[in-house]
Amino acid sequence: MKITRLRCEAVHIPFPQPIGHGMRGSDCVLAYLETDEGIVGEGFICTLKREFTKVLYEMVKSLEPLVVGLDPKMSGSFNAKAWSSVGFIGVAGASVMGIAAVDCALWDLRGKQAGMNVAHLFGAAATSVPVYASGGLWRSLSIDEVQKQADLHLKRGYRAMKVRIGNDPDDAVARVRAVREVIGPDVALMTDPHQAYGVAEAIRLGRRLEQFNLTWFEEPTSPENHAGEAAIAAALDTPIASGESVYTSRGILAMLQQRSADILMPDLQRMGGPTEFLKAAHVAEAYDTPISPHHLHQMSIALVAALPNAIYLESMPWFDPLYRDELELNAEGRAVVPDRPGWGFAFDNDAINRLKI
Repeated sequence: MKITRLRCEAVHIPFPQPIGHGMRGSDCVLAYLETDEGIVGEGFICTLKREFTKVLYEMVKSLEPLVVGLDPKMSGSFNAKAWSSVGFIGVAGASVMGIAAVDCALWDLRGKQAGMNVAHLFGAAATSVPVYASGGLWRSLSIDEVQKQADLHLKRGYRAMKVRIGNDPDDAVARVRAVREVIGPDVALMTDPHQAYGVAEAIRLGRRLEQFNLTWFEEPTSPENHAGEAAIAAALDTPIASGESVYTSRGILAMLQQRSADILMPDLQRMGGPTEFLKAAHVAEAYDTPISPHHLHQMSIALVAALPNAIYLESMPWFDPLYRDELELNAEGRAVVPDRPGWGFAFDNDAINRLKI
């Protein structure tokens, strides 16, 4: 089998309701690796800012010469050439995200070539994984609306969920208390203020939140301030989670060396795809540090299934419209790892045609 073409599509996915500071949707760049045997590998990357869509599209497309003619079984040669080729413009930002799109499509293609799910190519350790509902409990909603959404997550079978909070500590405490009242003491609860606090403020708020037995307190301060994150982690009993904003396994290593978080959250596209993500996860395991991948659950589930130090899959519904298949929860509220070839989630071509930009 040989790769004959790297085809790209740009799509816009509207959100059911605005989130954060009025964000109403996400743009995605889809990567298709076509072959001379008709099998197609699929991957994608995303941005919440439309002005970056064309940049990402061109970055992905620029990598086509590195994959055309390649046997998918030799995908490691793509990675070696790609990382070398972007050295001049830097191993962060659009260059790394472009590599991620192609690397995701390569792993999907290899799985389909072998007739195996990517989780099984990695060497799966589980057939189902812990999962938390990440969407819905937005800080733009009223507390009453957040409680209703928390109850809806429970009815859908989730046994863990994350509530967003803002830069008002009193409101943050009220929101976390309101969700805990709905879900009870046995459902895992995480909270994320989206980097809203300085170090001292985050410590004060974190101490107030400890009464709610949080699974983690996510990115309470700037993720570039690893020393500050480390100070917060050292001061609180609640685990600090961070890492979705750093690039490549070296970014994860820097966090580990500074002990800036108790739980690391590598992002598949900021890592540069599954190949580099696995390196980050293995470095974290060497430091006895758990991980929980940042969103993209259609692909991240295979990684969680294969990594013994992966503790949760993030279920974010933003990109569900791209796919024919839905994430399945079992009776215990765990996400079922698909056994379909490739990622196990296939693009819905009719939906993509409607979403094209």
